[in-house]
Amino acid sequence: MTDLPFLTPLNADQLRAAGIPEPWRFGMADQVRFGEIDALQHVNNAVYLKWFENLRILYFQQFSLWHQRDNRPKFVLRAVDLDYRSEVKLTDRYILTGRTMKMGTSSFTMEYGVWVGDRLTTTSHAVLVMLNPDNTKAALPESLRTELREIDGVPD
Repeated sequence: MTDLPFLTPLNADQLRAAGIPEPWRFGMADQVRFGEIDALQHVNNAVYLKWFENLRILYFQQFSLWHQRDNRPKFVLRAVDLDYRSEVKLTDRYILTGRTMKMGTSSFTMEYGVWVGDRLTTTSHAVLVMLNPDNTKAALPESLRTELREIDGVPD
């Protein structure tokens, strides 16, 4: 993993070479920084939400999720959960993985993982809702649904 670029999209081939299994097809490598550590000398719980948000933005930029309409679609986070399996510590190099695993009428669910080597340390799920300009729910356009099927094999 030492040769992977930080903060750059990683594809399925790069993830497999780094020991990340299927079905993960999108990721990003990085290293824990001092400001992300808490008094117990491991990554602060709140930091994971920021990491997953950064990965989600990269995912949206890498694909055309922000280019589905005339204006950038408005996605809001409806729900998120985190499952901490093992510690991540200062200077650990890690890979974040993300994928869309489920689609609804106006929302989709993403799954995330934090990998240190081949060890899955943290998992998360986030439900994102698409909104109209007036903040009412918007149906996911067919073009977005098609792209999510192509990127991650999401079933309808």
